[in-house]
Amino acid sequence: MTEMELELAAWLEAHHNDQIALLAELVKVPSDNPPGDCAAHGARASELLSAMGFEVEQHPVPEGLCRDNGMISATNLVIRHRFGDGPVIALNAHGDVVAPGDGWDHDPYGANIVDGWMYGRGAAVSKSDFATYAYALKALIETGAELNGTVELHLTYDEEAGGAIGPKWLIDEGISKPDYAISAGFSYGVITSHNGCLHLGVEVKGRSAHAAKPGTGHDALEAANGILTAIYSHRSLLTERVSDIDGIGSPQLNVGLIEGGINTNVVPDRVSLRIDRRMIPEEDAGEVEGDLRALINRAAMGLDGISVDITRIMLAEPLKPVGDVDHLAAVVQKHASAVLGEDIPQAGVPLYTDARHYTAYGIPTILFGAGPRTIEDANAHRANERLPVSLLRDAARIIALSVADMLA
Repeated sequence: MTEMELELAAWLEAHHNDQIALLAELVKVPSDNPPGDCAAHGARASELLSAMGFEVEQHPVPEGLCRDNGMISATNLVIRHRFGDGPVIALNAHGDVVAPGDGWDHDPYGANIVDGWMYGRGAAVSKSDFATYAYALKALIETGAELNGTVELHLTYDEEAGGAIGPKWLIDEGISKPDYAISAGFSYGVITSHNGCLHLGVEVKGRSAHAAKPGTGHDALEAANGILTAIYSHRSLLTERVSDIDGIGSPQLNVGLIEGGINTNVVPDRVSLRIDRRMIPEEDAGEVEGDLRALINRAAMGLDGISVDITRIMLAEPLKPVGDVDHLAAVVQKHASAVLGEDIPQAGVPLYTDARHYTAYGIPTILFGAGPRTIEDANAHRANERLPVSLLRDAARIIALSVADMLA
């Protein structure tokens, strides 16, 4: 190892317990989204990062814009350190999390450490990378790295709601325009592509009637049943499409919410569905939406007294490689393989993330951070979410080395 590499490794080893403590404090502050009342977490994160010696910019998102995006409050944080003239590299992690749900063996806000794993909501996705990126930058500063460029931390709060008032807002508002971006991810893969996601709301309307005389009404639930049958038949066909990108797989289709009806003894006059359609990078989002709308309308066509309204709730485009992302990915892959002692592949993931907002502006972007081998290992988005605390140190070291390489 070079002298710089040895110094970075030694500094991060010496501050490993501090890094773990930072993550623990971040996990202890709830930031569930929904409901998306995340300003308090931003304030606590700002306090903790300021105590590390960073100058933390707080950028509150206007209340109306939060509301339009299904949230109550969000304050995005930006930290900048200019080492010298050169490119700007943004390191982005999100502090909002899904609600804990049931089935936990540990306090979801307790940050308990058992057998080397920290348990808690956000421990892996992705409060961990607040700590990863903060300590990577601090290590570069404290070891006196001589670099040509600037490092920014973008700590945002709306990934679970789509990301429009996180990274996208920072760029739209002119707060930042980086040349490269690394977004939160796991440690055993350098991610260059991910799926897109389309959410549709479907409202099926009929006419209520007494259950003793169902023929006098128009049953919205019966019509919805026909739509569901068509959707699930279509879902089975999606397995025939497989992405050429390792780790992506096939498109997915899920009906996640169903609401409706008035009472047991009343013919339902309204039923609503919420549909989640995951798109592989090779698919065209407009075509996918058009095909799904046509499928739903055909299933309800000709049903007496039935009407259907379809609303797009969210469209997240897939993450696709742009610019010289191959160079960025290769640099991180090289250092990840060296630090972790095994070949770390470049791949895709069947998720969608904030990272796509950077690529939409032509910014080469990958996903890499602290996390175990798989989503299942992390218990991401389910009970007992967890992270091996050793990966905080290792991921910070990989990021620090990669940034130093990019800005050498």
